[in-house]
Amino acid sequence: MSKMIPENLTEIMIHNAMEVQNDLGKDHEPVVKLHSKYGRAIWLLSELDAANNIAFGLCDLGQGKPELSYVSINDLESIKHARLKVPMVEIDPAFDGKYPMSVYLHAARENKWITEDDTLLLEAQNFLNKSR
Repeated sequence: MSKMIPENLTEIMIHNAMEVQNDLGKDHEPVVKLHSKYGRAIWLLSELDAANNIAFGLCDLGQGKPELSYVSINDLESIKHARLKVPMVEIDPAFDGKYPMSVYLHAARENKWITEDDTLLLEAQNFLNKSR
């Protein structure tokens, strides 16, 4: 399993993935936020395929094109700083996913980056609620 993501959060992500597989839930809140220590990449992840250690969520490599995608946790854990040989990706222990993934996605697409700004997220939530 993952060295980066605590077991309690891994269990939630696995549960979320099972719900999606069984058509019981599809718009979970992000469970974890991973980010690059020395760059602008951010991953808000909500689901985990434990067999393959592949997570699903909102991925932003810092190029202004955030998207929903799959990412290998093993690959993220293996990325090291070229000179310092320290891990490049770490978890944000203070992150609290307050909105469904669709809200983070809409806000990220509107702003060209993943945001945790409550004003921007509320605007996205209100827009999505009106369009439904």
